[in-house]
Amino acid sequence: MINEVEGYGRSREYEVSLAFPKLMRKVYVWMTLALVLTGFTAYEVAHSPNILQLIFSNQFVMWGLVIAELAIVIGVTAAINRISLTTATLLFALYSIINGALFSSIFLVYTMSSIAKVFFITAGTFGAMAFIGYTTKTDLTSMGKYLMMALIGLIIATVVNIFLKSSGFEYVLSYIGLAIFIGLTAYDSQKIKEMLMVQPDVSEGAQKVALLGALSLYLDFINMFIYLLRIFGNRE
Repeated sequence: MINEVEGYGRSREYEVSLAFPKLMRKVYVWMTLALVLTGFTAYEVAHSPNILQLIFSNQFVMWGLVIAELAIVIGVTAAINRISLTTATLLFALYSIINGALFSSIFLVYTMSSIAKVFFITAGTFGAMAFIGYTTKTDLTSMGKYLMMALIGLIIATVVNIFLKSSGFEYVLSYIGLAIFIGLTAYDSQKIKEMLMVQPDVSEGAQKVALLGALSLYLDFINMFIYLLRIFGNRE
């Protein structure tokens, strides 16, 4: 009986060890595909005058897209246990496309060379922080709580600055936002690792956890890119 239990334990550990790397790969594959969709959409929309005019000349369309983004993120996160993996994946893809449409304006504001430069800076910074979060033995839970509180403060300050229209304050907020998302990248990386390590297999439920992880890292990357672009981007 003891041998059977020990055998089951070894089998269980082996099963988890197989599931974990597969799920981690899915996290980064989904995240990468989402970034590709966002970049491709942004570039195409930026070179389509009619679509640009439709989005940025019509407040209803622009705010409709912003609200749709928020609804998708909140909806997928809240209903992940009730919707299918296919539906969640399609919603993630839709979110990436809408994000790309809204980000198309960066190609009109910043030079292509600075966008490319900032993208590689973002990729390097993101990769380093994700690696630190994945490998560190330090528990980043408390840091994550402080970062989330700081993020709420950043959002409030950003909304206030919409009315103040202070370029100096926006510049300061860019550095604060960059610091927050650098920290969140490490925190999210550790959190995703811990959630996926306890998944016994690559079931649909486990893949949904991986998908939410990909969404979190995608948001970290995008926000880090935006703040770095505001700091280092060269305008047209």
